[in-house]
Amino acid sequence: MLLPQVEAFFDPNTSTVSYVVFDRQGGRAALIDTVLDYDAKSGRTSTASADRLIEFVAAHTLKVEWILETHAHADHLSAAAYLKAKLGGKVAIGQQIHQVQRIFKPVFGLEAGFAVDGSQFDVLFAAGEVFQIGQLNATVLSVPGHTPADIAYLIADALFVGDTLFMPDVGSARCDFPGGDAALLYDSIQQLLALPDTTRVFVCHDYLPAGRSQVQWQTSIAEQRKANIHLHQGVNKAAFIAMREARDKTLDMPQLILPAIQINIRAGGFPEAEADGQRYLKIPLDVL
Repeated sequence: MLLPQVEAFFDPNTSTVSYVVFDRQGGRAALIDTVLDYDAKSGRTSTASADRLIEFVAAHTLKVEWILETHAHADHLSAAAYLKAKLGGKVAIGQQIHQVQRIFKPVFGLEAGFAVDGSQFDVLFAAGEVFQIGQLNATVLSVPGHTPADIAYLIADALFVGDTLFMPDVGSARCDFPGGDAALLYDSIQQLLALPDTTRVFVCHDYLPAGRSQVQWQTSIAEQRKANIHLHQGVNKAAFIAMREARDKTLDMPQLILPAIQINIRAGGFPEAEADGQRYLKIPLDVL
């Protein structure tokens, strides 16, 4: 079995890890959970994080076939549209994204013509769907709970879990966003923990816990099963749900949730310009 080569890119501003996954030097690649830089104080976007991926792709003479999202992120803006314009490739997400779009269209008062069928994305993956990244086989795993549309990508021995799991000393995703469900998250994680022990696990974020000074993003199924602080072996569903719901009540909203959701349910695209030629995001009051 051909194993993927994985290059990680950490964005310290959002604690996000993006990945370039490829089959070989000069081969085919996928970009996973990319970041568009956004300054919340000024409302300005920039592309330094995404440009690092472009430089890596060029240096290794890769052809990008896919720009993959694990879900519509609430903590960073996606650079999918920018990277597609620069590198090509199909932007893909789980087919349940339409549920997230239906939830948030009225929250943000989006334009009447905003489609809630996922058509902003090139490909909507179904659970169990198999696709190719050059010579690599990739399988889509449905892992709802954090949002209704979360998916993970199993590419040979490498599992890209998005926000479903974090490093073992950080735990698991919150479930208090609209459409979140702690019971579903428990079931989703059990599906992942049933994979072989040696499966490499790549997380989308690392929030440094007390006692650890170095950012980490790679672990294994064996390590998760043994040491995940929320879901190690022996934690039952009722205990997990009680922990998750209690913990979620203590968490602040992510700093970038309002701009991020509006961009990310558009596959990284911006809203259409208004009559003055300017594009605008909306801030709903007293909703979230």
